[in-house]
Amino acid sequence: MSSSASAVTPPAAAPLRRSPDRDSHTGITAIEKDPLLPHHKPLVTKEEANLSQQYGGETPSTGWVSRLPASWVPYIQLARLSPPAALALIFFPHFFGALLSAIVSSTPPVKLLNTSFVILLPGSFFFSNAAHAWNDLIDAPYDRLVSRTKKRPIARGAISPSAAFIFCLTQAIGAAAVLWFGFPDPLGGIRYVLPNILGTAYYPYAKRHTHFSQIVLGACLAWGVVVGFVGMEVEPFSFSRVFFLSTATRETRGNWNGENGGVNIPAVALFTACVLWSAIYDTIYAHQDLKDDVKLKLKSTAVLFRDKTKPVLWGALAVMLGMLDLCGLKGGMHWPYYVISLTGCGLSLGAMIRNVELKSSASCWWWFRYGFWLAGSSIAGGLVVEYLVRLGEEGFLL
Repeated sequence: MSSSASAVTPPAAAPLRRSPDRDSHTGITAIEKDPLLPHHKPLVTKEEANLSQQYGGETPSTGWVSRLPASWVPYIQLARLSPPAALALIFFPHFFGALLSAIVSSTPPVKLLNTSFVILLPGSFFFSNAAHAWNDLIDAPYDRLVSRTKKRPIARGAISPSAAFIFCLTQAIGAAAVLWFGFPDPLGGIRYVLPNILGTAYYPYAKRHTHFSQIVLGACLAWGVVVGFVGMEVEPFSFSRVFFLSTATRETRGNWNGENGGVNIPAVALFTACVLWSAIYDTIYAHQDLKDDVKLKLKSTAVLFRDKTKPVLWGALAVMLGMLDLCGLKGGMHWPYYVISLTGCGLSLGAMIRNVELKSSASCWWWFRYGFWLAGSSIAGGLVVEYLVRLGEEGFLL
């Protein structure tokens, strides 16, 4: 993904001529091949054909991936590394958590930088690779039947299921190694990370069981806030002898933590805001596959709300901004935090909701691919400025 969208404009949503997408040998469409769906004969537009190259297709002719050996390319696609939106969306909440914990516990910059970029960034990299490999492995039977995903590596046969599983396992081991050797309290880290591992393992199945799979995904991604706190030796919440850090001090627990445990309100508010942020952009992303998901009887918030999606997204944005406001109030934030984080998120996500054309797959992809950067950067920017203000006021510069 390009780090800047300044030279890119959203694609027009003009109707395009349709032509059938049929197997060259049998003349049967992908959906027709499913015996459970004998009457569906989807037609594919030019923009849909282009969208099928998302994290799939043959070796690209330009960009850094084109310089790699051809055998590596399917794994780059499997891990969603080009464009690297997936990695950014996993790292962002971890970084938010580290920043907020540094603010509430007056952590020196050296520890913040080390935790964020030496521990959490590599950990996010391995976890992202493992999570997306697992997702594609479980989704492969459906991916083959959806125009946008049928050229993904497993679906098109570039990577076998067994090779994908081995890749997933090696990346999970890498993430576990970062946790074990990088976190100050590895056993405490495992206790806090385990719910997210279970949630991530379940996510590919969620769309078969509930329309709120975007909330499941949002909770998995937002759990990075919790992991960011734990990496900084600050407890985001503590309950009895289940969730706690043996290395946490009275200062890093704070006044919120009662004798038998408690909840860090700023951390929970930021977590909730990140859940809603993820649900907003992933609902827009899910609209790319709305027609195919309906035919395949898969569930999502896009399938549930359909033409009522935008009013729901406006409501989610309002609650998200409320949670960011609560985070600031309970965290004692200064005015720059509100201006940068709340205003930035409101404007960027508001523009996304207002301008995206949900019936155009190309428009949904464009706004997902470029739109989330501004919101994520706004939250991070507000927290960074708040941290710098605290540095100046409290003098914890070493």
